Amino acid sequence: MKKLLIRSALVGGKKKDILISGSRIEKIAADIEADGCEVVEADGLTALPAFVDMHVHLREPGFEYKEDIESGTRAAVAGGFSAVCCMPNTKPVTDNKYIVRYIKDRAREVDLAKVYPIAAVSVGEKGETITEMGKLKEAGAVAFSDDGRPVESAQLMRIALEYASGFGMLVISHCEDMSLVNDGVMNEGYHATLAGYKGITRASEEVMVARDIVLAETLGARVHIAHISTKGSAQLIREAKARGVKVTCETCPHYFAATDELCLSGNADAKVNPPLREESDRLAIIEAIKDGTVDAIVTDHAPHAKHEKEGGLIGAANGISGIETSFALSYTTLVKSGAITLDKLSELMTAKPASLVNIECGKLEEGALADITLVDLDRKYRIDKTKFFSKGKNTPFDGREVYGKVCCTIVDGSIKYKEV
Repeated sequence: MKKLLIRSALVGGKKKDILISGSRIEKIAADIEADGCEVVEADGLTALPAFVDMHVHLREPGFEYKEDIESGTRAAVAGGFSAVCCMPNTKPVTDNKYIVRYIKDRAREVDLAKVYPIAAVSVGEKGETITEMGKLKEAGAVAFSDDGRPVESAQLMRIALEYASGFGMLVISHCEDMSLVNDGVMNEGYHATLAGYKGITRASEEVMVARDIVLAETLGARVHIAHISTKGSAQLIREAKARGVKVTCETCPHYFAATDELCLSGNADAKVNPPLREESDRLAIIEAIKDGTVDAIVTDHAPHAKHEKEGGLIGAANGISGIETSFALSYTTLVKSGAITLDKLSELMTAKPASLVNIECGKLEEGALADITLVDLDRKYRIDKTKFFSKGKNTPFDGREVYGKVCCTIVDGSIKYKEV
């Protein structure tokens, strides 16, 4: 059996060796013999469970000019991720077992990060007819979402929550009232007024968060709220959790590491859905992370071709290519500032999202899967989008100074990324 030894890594703040046999961690201890092992020297590096992203857009099938499974998972391992869950707004939509199987087969063929498809709630993401959830689960889907679009019909969302609950599956809700978005292109507020752009009210997100909390509470079913961005959404979820509602939520680095001020110059790389909000919202999201309201940090990795992000905010596609910057932005903003501990950040990026979609990932202990990321926490560098493995170079963080460099990613006991 193939053996790999990670030598002299920091594990829980103490220098340890990690012996990997096959796809699992055999032993974590000091001074393990390296006989017959491939050795990774990790002196000065911190070993963490490899990250798990329950919200990415890999674009394949149908939009391979933006990203494909190979480029997306290559970007994932470079960002420290061993597992990603891909959203269904592909072409055709991931609403049947054949596309679910295609994605899984293609990911196995590429053999970088593990890929877990999220299937659509409604056929074609049209919000009219529920998908065959049982067959999608059998094919390998790990959750359901119409992400990229809201489920506008409360009745359809009710049916989705009931059906998914019966299959022990999670519905991930993209909360957006399109009538309130009303063709806005950035957050409604001071900066939109200053720049002369039509704004998007926080209520467009919050009214749908409230609706889905009410449905989950009424049905006793689980619902997961995607990419929360506002103080109001955080408070609604916090209060619902206190009442015992089965609601969980996620946020993304761009909602706690940036504000809508980045949109002032018309920079379309800062155009995202939901939009970047104001400083008060950014601070509220950090507080929600600190107090446990937020269950997971995800990337909502949304790569686009260069031409789709040209010409200013109006008409540009929504989305940030974020999987290669997620850990550094999170570590710099949350841990270096003292808001949370490294252990807390690791949990939000590993064990928590893995548990929400019920996959075996996110642990660094003997017997666990050997999904490990080695990071240099003290290394300061500037984000350089030209070095992204993703086809999508659309990031508003190009040139941002950050700490926390991913140096090596191991997936199922095999090295999938190592910094040259």
